[in-house]
Amino acid sequence: MLERLINAALFQVGWLACVLGGNSLWLLLALAVLVIHLGWISSWAAEGRLILCVVIVGTAVDSVLRAAGVFDFQDPAPLIPLWLMLLWALLATTLRHCLQWSARPWWLAGVLGAVGGAASYYAGGRLAGVQFPYGELPTLIGIGLLWALLLPLLHTMARRLSH
Repeated sequence: MLERLINAALFQVGWLACVLGGNSLWLLLALAVLVIHLGWISSWAAEGRLILCVVIVGTAVDSVLRAAGVFDFQDPAPLIPLWLMLLWALLATTLRHCLQWSARPWWLAGVLGAVGGAASYYAGGRLAGVQFPYGELPTLIGIGLLWALLLPLLHTMARRLSH
């Protein structure tokens, strides 16, 4: 139980460092959170493949959304910013720990993904200055629907990569 609370607290610290710091030295704090997780709660051997897979999937999903004009970042790069990629890595650290309770039944992950995904993008967008060109409400509804599918998929990845 204590491990899950520490994992959740570490994720929140990393989330804030990424969202508030953007591509600045604050990313070192988020990176430190990842290192602490891998050294104290888990290990690279246990979760390295999961973290890499989640970063790849997350970067692809958010980069497609960016290319489709759903997000408007300040920089003109084709991929999402580094801080958002690191945020995906931090999310991966929660799947087998503080978010493990939401893995089964699958619909629980869907509900959490819909509500939590939209809320996270809303808060992150506000704090990081990310714009939603299609409007806030339609974007958040779309993100919620996407995350209703995405979080169960991420839990499936976590389960399959643990064997």
